[in-house]
Amino acid sequence: MTKRTRRDVLVGGSAIAAAQVIGFPAIAQGKKYDDGASDSTIKIGHSGPYSGNASAYGNIGRTIEAVFKMVNDNGGINGRKIEFITYDDGYSPPKTVEMIRKLVEQDKVLLTFNTLGTPPNTAIHRYMNQKKVPQLFVATGASKWGQPKEFPWTMGWQPDYATEGAIYAKHILATVKEPKIGILMQNDDYGKDYYNGFIQGLGDKKSLIAQLATYEVTDPTVDSQMIQLKNTGANVFFNITTPKFAAQAIKKAAEIDWKPAHYLNNVSSSFGSVFRPAGLPASQGVMLALYRKDVNDSQFNSAPDVIAFKAFMAKYMASADIKDDTHNYGYSVTHTLIEVLKKCGDNLTRENVMKQAASLKGFEAPLLLPGIKVNTSATDFYPLQSVQMARVKGESFEMFGNILSNESA
Repeated sequence: MTKRTRRDVLVGGSAIAAAQVIGFPAIAQGKKYDDGASDSTIKIGHSGPYSGNASAYGNIGRTIEAVFKMVNDNGGINGRKIEFITYDDGYSPPKTVEMIRKLVEQDKVLLTFNTLGTPPNTAIHRYMNQKKVPQLFVATGASKWGQPKEFPWTMGWQPDYATEGAIYAKHILATVKEPKIGILMQNDDYGKDYYNGFIQGLGDKKSLIAQLATYEVTDPTVDSQMIQLKNTGANVFFNITTPKFAAQAIKKAAEIDWKPAHYLNNVSSSFGSVFRPAGLPASQGVMLALYRKDVNDSQFNSAPDVIAFKAFMAKYMASADIKDDTHNYGYSVTHTLIEVLKKCGDNLTRENVMKQAASLKGFEAPLLLPGIKVNTSATDFYPLQSVQMARVKGESFEMFGNILSNESA
């Protein structure tokens, strides 16, 4: 794809008329604004990997953009149109710093939203908090995004990696006889967070790990690591990889006839960018923790949020692959931000944005699995903390067991 420098989503028109179209009252007096907000617009910044080894995640930014186009076509939020500015950072932390500084200091956005990746977000973490600009609903499950005392301007969204890793470890201990575990891990903070949670879940059973193999995000393949892991005799495989490498690992396991109990991190739960590129026969039985509905699963065909999502995709992303889970994710997380901005009303200060983000009680974001809801507070910056185990079956997921958290696993 051609490298993108800036993408705006802004539809003109009267803010008051737009408010009336979608049922909101005309804007009242007593409005409060920080940079990036006005009577007519809300300016939101984003950076993501539209190029490079993590470019499969670029579809998240494209989906966010399309959701805001839909919002603007329907009158905006409280009568204000969304101006969404997104830059390509190539999953490179130095580039992320450059792009985010541009968004904050030149574009003057009200907040940044869903910047992707643990290393890129780590690179801007202190900067955003020093500037007191919301770094909201970041697209990474690292546990560090839930520290309101130290970093009151940063909040995650998805279940954190440490909790997910602990759930897998406890599931292995409960279901696999005499487990011998091989682990493939991306060698960065994202991979280490999953690994540390997994170690926590194993408790005093750490000796069950036969080998930990790592790779760098710049590596071309993980083929040699997969061969090494098979040669340990491991009968369990914990696959801590982003989509490109997840597909490679699944495909290579099939090629070398290694058939362990295969646990894959949720960040690679996409049929479009992982399971189909790896080969559906090779992907059968791969287990992972889910918190969102598979919109291609017939059991959800009549769910109102799935029907709405499919209509959105047909109208605003007609050429996109609906089986690519990044679209599902982008749609769900963006509606969580929409809820926050609705709750802000006419007080569009950065402080109030964070206050409302930290005041979500039982919010049912579209496409979350039944029983999983968004909850936050001033001391709880982990919006989603529950998952359900599932396995690849055919071209969809087969869910099993109950809703789990780290404590209940």
